[in-house]
Amino acid sequence: MVYKSVVRKALFRMHGGDAERVHETTLGVLEKLSPAAKLVRRGPVAPRTVFGVRFPNPVGLAAGLDKNGRALPAWGALGFGFVEVGTVTRHPQPGNPKPRLFRLRDSEAIINRMGFNNDGALELANRLDRLGPLSVPLGISLGKSKVTPVEDAVEDYRTSLRALYRHGDYFAINISSPNTPGLRNLQDRGALTELLSALNATAHELAGSAPRKPILVKIAPDLTDEAIGELLEVCAAHEVSGLIATNTTLSRDGLAPADRRLADEAGGLSGKPLAARAREVVRFVSRETDGALPIIGVGGIASADDAKRMLDAGASLVQLYTGFIYEGPGLVRRITRALR
Repeated sequence: MVYKSVVRKALFRMHGGDAERVHETTLGVLEKLSPAAKLVRRGPVAPRTVFGVRFPNPVGLAAGLDKNGRALPAWGALGFGFVEVGTVTRHPQPGNPKPRLFRLRDSEAIINRMGFNNDGALELANRLDRLGPLSVPLGISLGKSKVTPVEDAVEDYRTSLRALYRHGDYFAINISSPNTPGLRNLQDRGALTELLSALNATAHELAGSAPRKPILVKIAPDLTDEAIGELLEVCAAHEVSGLIATNTTLSRDGLAPADRRLADEAGGLSGKPLAARAREVVRFVSRETDGALPIIGVGGIASADDAKRMLDAGASLVQLYTGFIYEGPGLVRRITRALR
């Protein structure tokens, strides 16, 4: 409660309410605290093994909050059972013009059109080399560089995978962000078949005699059931280890009246208005695959009950982003306690 009544109010007023500047300031503080955070050791709470990776608890940090892996030890110290960095691209890129991040407070939602702003795959690899082993599993979300034509996307992803393979415990293939032109076209059967075939072959090559590291696909909540069904067929044919459901949505359903003025802002919506649709997609995927394909459920999780409902829908793990912004670090602890 202290977070919501004191800390969040202060953060939301900081920098004149500029959400991105507040994000960068907060991340900078966590980065400075990371050396001390390395000393914090948390025992496993509700541990589980999913797609061959042992997670101390099923609550992860979603991609986007720490794109460049600047504060990785801090997330484990805050109680997360795993962290996903990125989305990272082959080429460093500044992302879309600012402003590009908007809080919808009454809806407990966020609209972003960041555009994969990141330091690039090689710089992330160098940072992870310097950092050394982490206390929790690391996922790495890979995306297409904006300067790369869609027809050359395969090599773009492969180059990033090669640069980062030794560091990731799993890799998320982001083909569903609405903020990179043409990216969502990679969810189509033909394009996805080509991409996954190439990445699967590259991962086996990099693994050598060891088991190939898990490759997951992150999908949009705006796909029809038919499109999701086709995507699942491609995933099954190319040894995809799991699905992340879902990315942000282009829909503006469920916004509070006070936030309607921001509804026309371009970008993906996350937070509470996405919760029901994210669960629907998870439930559909679980049903279509008879529960055989592990799912990381993400979208609108803002309470322990939300997390339980996502797991009941068929998710094996959950991730937080917007809920963490609005509820604070206590949300991680409340969920993990509820899942014991």
